[in-house]
Amino acid sequence: MTDMTGYGIQDCVLYQDALHQMNLAGEVMRIDPNIIERLKYPKRALQVSIPVRLDDGSVKTFEGYRVQHNMTLGPGKGGIRYHPDASLSETAALAMLMSFKCSLVGLPLGGAKGGVRVDPTLLSRAELQSLTRRYATEISMVVGPDKDIPAPDIGTDGQVMAWFMDTFSQIKGFAIPGVVTGKPIVVGGSLGRTDATGKGVAFCISFTFDHMNKKIDKNTTAAIHGFGKVGIPAAVDLMAMGVKVVALGDVHGAIHNGDGLDVQKLLRWLDEGNSLVDFPQAEKMSNEDLLALDVDVLVPAAIDGVITAKNVHNIKAKIIAEGANGPCTKEAVQVLTEKGVFIIPDILCNAGGVIVSYFEWVQGLQYFFWDLDHINAKLYSILKDAFASVVECAEEYKTDMKTAAMVSSLRRMQMAMRLRGMFP
Repeated sequence: MTDMTGYGIQDCVLYQDALHQMNLAGEVMRIDPNIIERLKYPKRALQVSIPVRLDDGSVKTFEGYRVQHNMTLGPGKGGIRYHPDASLSETAALAMLMSFKCSLVGLPLGGAKGGVRVDPTLLSRAELQSLTRRYATEISMVVGPDKDIPAPDIGTDGQVMAWFMDTFSQIKGFAIPGVVTGKPIVVGGSLGRTDATGKGVAFCISFTFDHMNKKIDKNTTAAIHGFGKVGIPAAVDLMAMGVKVVALGDVHGAIHNGDGLDVQKLLRWLDEGNSLVDFPQAEKMSNEDLLALDVDVLVPAAIDGVITAKNVHNIKAKIIAEGANGPCTKEAVQVLTEKGVFIIPDILCNAGGVIVSYFEWVQGLQYFFWDLDHINAKLYSILKDAFASVVECAEEYKTDMKTAAMVSSLRRMQMAMRLRGMFP
């Protein structure tokens, strides 16, 4: 396959940036060009229509997607995103990143991703359940514990995963908890899964300080763009480590307190139904101003493409921990690298989620569940080894961390692809 215009993928910035990083790493390590050729395109892409009867009796049809990029290392793994801007091209790009992520951290899984073009906040609970069950039905032929295992992403959560799992189980005739991860504990979920991505971000920041021979103290500052599924646990753990979290932002705006925000108090404020930007113990600011703060650590943990050629020159942080997928465009990465900013690459920094999803998948297959201390210890160990591997590649090839992470990932993928060969 040489023409992917049907996917619209060539016009997707996230895909182009991932492809750029892969090609750059391939040149650095002098990889077999046939490996790069195969990794340019997804193995399989499915687009489905999802008709839903709304509460007012009308029917609305939504677009859904499931893309499997590369399955050489094992079954597909990747989240399901409910977002009004979801598209087949974005889903394909995210599936590609998942392939690299799973390979980097040594999981026996391939890369996949799913999505539905919808604003879930505009749907009632009944409408959201109908949407999820119809989507699960439409893609049921390409997913399963031994094929492709979805998980939550932007706009989805444990409840959505429970509906998905129940639908798939109804189709098969018996309970199959291993079809998805990120489920509630009572239906086969894993302890630690909800906070895993954010906790992994905090771990990687800790590894970075150790690598740079720096200590985290009361003067260490951090700003987090995207106070949600990733940003909240990252903020909690960073504060517990002694980091002063001075700014947080969400879709409504950002807040700042130079003396540090009390994250636990802020969470109680939000639980009461209040807005982040109305938190009384902070000043309001824009998300763009948050990104430009002079802090030790900046965590872009919302969506892709927030640090670009347009605003990269405003960035003052010394360390950028990519909590989201592709938050820095390739142009921004080049400028930041030239400025000496230490970037913890997304396929390493936010890999905590897929690692604990792997743990959940294994526990579901064994019908034997682990305690939280064991899960967090294993998460820490895997990320520490992956971080060390990336640093080793950076030193061996005299390159930046973004390129080094891709080199480390491609090394494993190249070996597996060569051993398995190509069929036919």
